[in-house]
Amino acid sequence: MAVRNPKSPQPGTADLNNPLYYLENMETVLGWVQSHHGDLLTTEELDRLANFHTLSLPARALLTRMVMRTGDLFRADKFRYPELGVPEERALGEITGAGWLDTDPLLSLDELFRLFTLGELRPALAPLLKAAGEPANLPKSQMREVLFPQFPDALTVADWLGQHARPVVRLKPMALFDRVRLMFFGNLRQNWTDFVLVELGHQQYEPVTFTPDSRAFQQRSEVDLYLAMHQCREWLDQGVPAHEVWQAVPASSNNAWLTSRRDRLLLELGRQAERQGGRELALEAFASSGHREARLKQLRLLERMKRHEEAWAIASEWQNQELSDAEAQGLARILMRLASRLGEIPPPPPEQPLIRDITLNLPKPEVGSVEYAVRDHLHRDEAPVFYVENTLINGLFGLLCWQTIFAPVPGAFFHPFHVGPADLTREDFVSRRKASFEQCFAQLADGSYRERILANYRAKQGTTNPFVIWPVLDEELLTLALDCLPPEDLKKLFRRLLLNIREHRSGFPDLIRFFPDATDSERRYEMIEVKGPGDRLQDHQIRWLEFFAVEGIPASVCYVRWQESEAME
Repeated sequence: MAVRNPKSPQPGTADLNNPLYYLENMETVLGWVQSHHGDLLTTEELDRLANFHTLSLPARALLTRMVMRTGDLFRADKFRYPELGVPEERALGEITGAGWLDTDPLLSLDELFRLFTLGELRPALAPLLKAAGEPANLPKSQMREVLFPQFPDALTVADWLGQHARPVVRLKPMALFDRVRLMFFGNLRQNWTDFVLVELGHQQYEPVTFTPDSRAFQQRSEVDLYLAMHQCREWLDQGVPAHEVWQAVPASSNNAWLTSRRDRLLLELGRQAERQGGRELALEAFASSGHREARLKQLRLLERMKRHEEAWAIASEWQNQELSDAEAQGLARILMRLASRLGEIPPPPPEQPLIRDITLNLPKPEVGSVEYAVRDHLHRDEAPVFYVENTLINGLFGLLCWQTIFAPVPGAFFHPFHVGPADLTREDFVSRRKASFEQCFAQLADGSYRERILANYRAKQGTTNPFVIWPVLDEELLTLALDCLPPEDLKKLFRRLLLNIREHRSGFPDLIRFFPDATDSERRYEMIEVKGPGDRLQDHQIRWLEFFAVEGIPASVCYVRWQESEAME
């Protein structure tokens, strides 16, 4: 996805043959954020970024290398970047003179041990170990255990190791670069190395118009809110007790994208609280979270706490809402258990539709998978068979709804290099695009869908789309699919896909067989799930097959037995 602003040029990507391509890509990131998010930065922050561009090329490159590395502390004597074209000391001196570095930072004991080797630490710390009654040849971990109670506070490297210790510097504005990284990526999960060194320029991205209204962050306070939630998640990952993190969770906002992030944070906080024995806190966190997984976890915890009436009231109300298959399955099981304990009438079990199946006895191929063996066995000129698995239905959906998928919805696109919208698997992905999706489905009803799909197929060749796998979706397959799959079936398939994209994008049958010469009253296609000897259906495959059976969509399971195995038996 290439985001465009009419007032700013389309960002380019660096030539990977350029040894300083990482600097060129970093400057693309900084320029993008300054152009599109400059109003969310303070004057001091804007001045600092402007200063970056005034540095010499070697200094900018070294500074970029430092930003890309983990942490904000560096051993100046360890820099080895021959592509700078000048000694590292010269570039480092320029960076220092421009005020980017603290040349005498305070180091905690853990930071000291991370930066220096055991051989460097032992001579300087031997007197301290001797005073503690310990030998000087302790390994690092034991040395740290001995010294930490005596030295809980941070000291300079000279105080730790003496005046002749190797110099250490701290990059002062690392928090600014984290803020820039967040506004560019839309998350702090991706680091600079992943993006600046790898991801730019390797694919063709869909151009999307980037406007101020489409930004995920409209105010600086929203960036601050995200950073606060990220800090809470890091504390949870570091093992900070959930009840302490709970106190720091920021209040909800009216930003839908940030609300979704907060829901996920509360889900994880509830999990941690439950594991730590804080059941009441876990219930409160689950109840406060809008994440779809939180409701089932809340009900299961209430069951374990023997609060069956409360769980029954929540579950009974929830069953009237639109649910994904996995949610409905989990909720039905809970309601059955609760009904038996409370003497209530349980909901009727869902009818188990009949899944068609066939068995084939085939010679075992010397090479190739069982799916290809079945495909080749069933293929006829008048009834061609293709191995498509999850690619065909997803691809047709992606081509029909291309413009909706890449609509500039707030929180969907942050930079010019997205494969698809960042909110694709969030709970509100569909609701925020409901009107646009309905227009797509209207094309299935009026017959214009075919023209739309083919037009996007020809115009978007090679452009990344999270639903379209270009090497599989060739014109022969696409044409046969449009000829043989009725729009009513496509509508059913697409609507189920949108109920839970994360869950329903997989599980489609392996093969599809077309009958292009069949009459209009006959089925002109069939989907076939292939299972080799010893293989069995997975839950998500069963849910799709049951859906097909209920909706009258032709599908079956083909169980394969190898003839050699049968003869041996």
